[in-house]
Amino acid sequence: MPTSPTEFASLLCSRLCHDLLSPVGALNNGLELLADEHDPEMRARCLELLADSARASANKLKFFRLAFGAAGGFGEMVDTREAKAAIEGLFVDNQRLQLGWMIEAGQLPKPAIKVLLNLALIAGDALVRGGRLDIGAEADGERVEIVVRADGPRIVLDPELRNALEGELPVDGLTPRSAAAHLVQSLVAESGGSLQVSPPEAEVLLFGAHFGQG
Repeated sequence: MPTSPTEFASLLCSRLCHDLLSPVGALNNGLELLADEHDPEMRARCLELLADSARASANKLKFFRLAFGAAGGFGEMVDTREAKAAIEGLFVDNQRLQLGWMIEAGQLPKPAIKVLLNLALIAGDALVRGGRLDIGAEADGERVEIVVRADGPRIVLDPELRNALEGELPVDGLTPRSAAAHLVQSLVAESGGSLQVSPPEAEVLLFGAHFGQG
């Protein structure tokens, strides 16, 4: 069944809260341990864990603010360095993931930045055993092309996400897990562009999107 704007907003909020639950919960647990711990070495360790959890929470908030919200200002263009910093912050703790950034343009349209970020999020999550995530974009006049490539020993793209990226809404509606994929498909469709996803049997996960005509 179609998803209303209100339902869609609630799904995105649920996704955000789900992803923030772990680092924020770790902050709470760390504070409880710190209150009961008197050994100097253990207190120092608790403070390190608190700092790590606080940094992870801040990085995720910065990413989601740009990917889902109104970060990047109220103009039509967004600095690509802001997008790069958001992606690097999101995956900074994943030691098994290598990031490749192949974007020379200084700015891209805000919808293109949101698509790029959400495709990077989906592709990064699909690399369940780590690997390499390459992100590229090119602007030519009013036309923007985006490519996101995930390559690793095991790639898992949930069929629900694939269907949402291809514009197929499930009968029972979207879930928080597939909300980002639906956002990508909606933004690309609204721009008059197109979105391609590599087939399930492909050894490499490849997303391609373009905005504008030509």
